[in-house]
Amino acid sequence: MEALLQIMAILFFARIFSEIFERLGLPGLIGEMGAGFLFALALKPDDIETFTFFAELGAIFLLFTAGYREVHIKDLKAASKSALIPTLSQIIVAFAFGFLLGEFFGFGFTESLFMAVAFSPTSISIVVKTLIDTGYLSSRPGSLMLTSAIFDDVIGIFLLTLLVSVATLNQFPSGIHVLMILGQILAFALIMGFLGWKVFPFIFKHVQRMHTRESLFSFVILIALFSAYLSEMFGMHAVIGAFFGGVLLSDLPLAKIEVVQKKVSGVAYGFFTPLFFAFIGLSIDVEVLSTAGIFTILVIVLALSGKLIGGFIGTKLTGFSSTDSLMFGIGMMPRAGVELVVIAIGKELGIISSEVFASIVLMVVVSIIVSPILLQMSIKYKERAMAIP
Repeated sequence: MEALLQIMAILFFARIFSEIFERLGLPGLIGEMGAGFLFALALKPDDIETFTFFAELGAIFLLFTAGYREVHIKDLKAASKSALIPTLSQIIVAFAFGFLLGEFFGFGFTESLFMAVAFSPTSISIVVKTLIDTGYLSSRPGSLMLTSAIFDDVIGIFLLTLLVSVATLNQFPSGIHVLMILGQILAFALIMGFLGWKVFPFIFKHVQRMHTRESLFSFVILIALFSAYLSEMFGMHAVIGAFFGGVLLSDLPLAKIEVVQKKVSGVAYGFFTPLFFAFIGLSIDVEVLSTAGIFTILVIVLALSGKLIGGFIGTKLTGFSSTDSLMFGIGMMPRAGVELVVIAIGKELGIISSEVFASIVLMVVVSIIVSPILLQMSIKYKERAMAIP
């Protein structure tokens, strides 16, 4: 009964805080993390096993829904050439900044890698919302931002796959072990590819003929859970399989039906995902947060500047103007989804410290607040420059 009360209380306050932040023009996930933080501060719960389980499901459905609704394989193929160099540039610079910062502070190899991977992705939802609000979604830099943000998440998932596979070694793996890891990933990818090519279409062709209510919705959820379980069987984290399961269904018209998508989003964003973000807030060590110092400041500065510098360089190399390159770099700065999953996994495995965890959560919050403001300022600057004869 106490577990039910916990879930009910956290979900209630997560929704209320999310609404407050949405009305302030900020992403609701900040409020959801704040609800979890205040819950821990006020009640200091000892037994959160049930809440932890629901939070893990939240991470699974967060990435499954991202793959199912936001990643389109055909769109990625069409835009891959123009987005490849800017994407790789900003990921490499951000990754390097994260890893070097960890090495500078004397972290272990694996913890530095977790920091580097957490520095790498970009939040698709934050980028899209800002571009829609400013009317730049269909512009040349806007389209590039969107495509690059999607590639970011795909590459981030791949890096996380490798990272989780070698996390127990706490050192750079040998050549044979790397080949074994790549073999596991390849086997998983081949099985998932075959399932997406032959098995899933066959299943959903027959599911559509079923008379049982909500059959399509049920099987979409089953694919999410099955894909998550399959990736764990191959030594990877469940969220990785969930993401690729969602991507495969996003390319399957029989499964990607708007009414089903809305129901999946309702379950994910209405219940599971808020609990995941609240769990992130609940996991922050208050004592560590109160002593945040130069390390936290460097995490924020290097994480944001890595994306800005790398994005600017990459777009300049592909022929964009300095203003458009600056806009692209700023648009790559916000974090929210994959990076929080990365650090949650790192903390779960006992690899990253409470200080690193709290610092990256703060970086995510700052990036969400600062990036849209800077992007709007850069767009206004460009419009003023174009208005001058």
